[in-house]
This record gives sequence, structure tokens and C-alpha cells, in this order.
Amino acid sequence: MKVGLFFGSFNPIHVGHMVLANYMLEYTDIDKVWFVVSPHNPLKKKSSLLDEKHRLQLVNLAIGDNNRLKASDIEFKLPQPSYTVVTLAYLKEKYPDNEFALIMGADNLKNFHKWKNYEEILKHHQLYVYPRPESTTSEFDNHPHVKLVNAPLMQISSTDIRQAIHDKKDIRYYVPETAWNYIKEMHFYEK
Repeated sequence: MKVGLFFGSFNPIHVGHMVLANYMLEYTDIDKVWFVVSPHNPLKKKSSLLDEKHRLQLVNLAIGDNNRLKASDIEFKLPQPSYTVVTLAYLKEKYPDNEFALIMGADNLKNFHKWKNYEEILKHHQLYVYPRPESTTSEFDNHPHVKLVNAPLMQISSTDIRQAIHDKKDIRYYVPETAWNYIKEMHFYEK
């Protein structure tokens, strides 16, 4: 079974994430998508993150009963900050029958050379790369393990959603309804 790993802070998860996961399931050879909630992305400030348990809960709420999607807290148990190469090695050992691929935006592919042991990742895993606003070509575009997919261009960002909530804007349609209800109930991102 091919599992697409969609790494992210999901701070919060939004409909753009859901559309991209759905696209990967329907238009590529990926069988399942796991949303891997990162407790701490080494390239982001930790202080701006909602607690990891709440972000995981938001992902679970967004997924609902779709058994082709999964919220994964695998990185909560690993050393922080999280490095993809370490997570992949752990997953390969824990789930030897699965083939793991990465789902990432073209903006991440452009900076892929900055990732820890990126050559090792590229050697053993496929990368499914979706378009991002203003992303340009990268040195990896023609690599045999890189698949550029024609997914919808999503111009929604978690940063913009957090700011909109802080500014008391109604952006309920940007976030899956169950996740949005939890955000409102818990008053996340309001301050």
C-alpha cells in the first residue's frame, strides 16, 4: 500500500489541505494520505503554534469518517525538532509493508536541499509535488522520484486564517465545519 505523508503544522488545517489530500487519493497512485502533524517544524517558530494535541484534534475532526485519511501523531514521540528523514526511518521500521511517499508544495521542493539528509529521502521515497502560488522551478523538478502533480492551486494559508480569526472575520468556509466549530468553541487564534 502506498501512503502519502502530508507533513505540516496544520495550524489550523483548512479546506486547501483537504482538497490536496483528496486530489492525491483520486488522481495519483497513492492509496492513503496520512496528515503528519509536526510538533515543531525546525524552520518555524514554536511559539506561534497551537498546542500539538489541539492541532491533531482539528485534523481528526476535519477527516471525520474518511478511512482513506489518517491523522498521525507519530512525530510527537520522536526527538524534536522533527526531521523528515528520522520520521521516515521510524515509519519504515514500524510499517514495513507500506511504501511511503511525501506530499509537498513546490515551495518546499525549492528548499528541499536544506532538509536534513535530503539525498537519502530522495533516494528511497517518491515526492508528489503540488503547485504553490509564485513557486518557480527547482533543481529537483526532473528527478525520477519527483512527480509534479497538476493539483488545484490553493491560495489559502493557515497564517491568513489565524490573522482573520484574530481580526474577528467570519472565515468558516475556509476550515472544515467540524474543525471550525472546535476553533470557535475553544476560542483559538482570537488573541
